Amino acid sequence: MKSTVSNLIAVGVLALSGILEARAQPADSGSAPQAVAASGATAKDADRVLRKQVVRALSRTKGLQSRAITVRVKGGVVALQGTVPEEAQVDLATRAAQGVPGVTAVTNSLTLSTF
Repeated sequence: MKSTVSNLIAVGVLALSGILEARAQPADSGSAPQAVAASGATAKDADRVLRKQVVRALSRTKGLQSRAITVRVKGGVVALQGTVPEEAQVDLATRAAQGVPGVTAVTNSLTLSTF
């Protein structure tokens, strides 16, 4: 009986010391991974919003057939891929994307459709 009580007390002391040690950690040691994850999620969210704005700008640009244009955004850099029927629309798409606030650069990989 005495050994069981002694064992329970020893386990309790060890558990309590682990809790106290965890509380003694600096506040920023546990929050750094969360900050990185949060900033990564925030950047992705911003890219998604910017992508929607660029797609909207392309679809509202007169003289541009944007159905076959794919828009990708990473860190404010817009990548345009796909096809357009006329050479003039390649430049038109670039200018439309550059006109969206938040776009830092545009990489245009559009090609002319053959049909």
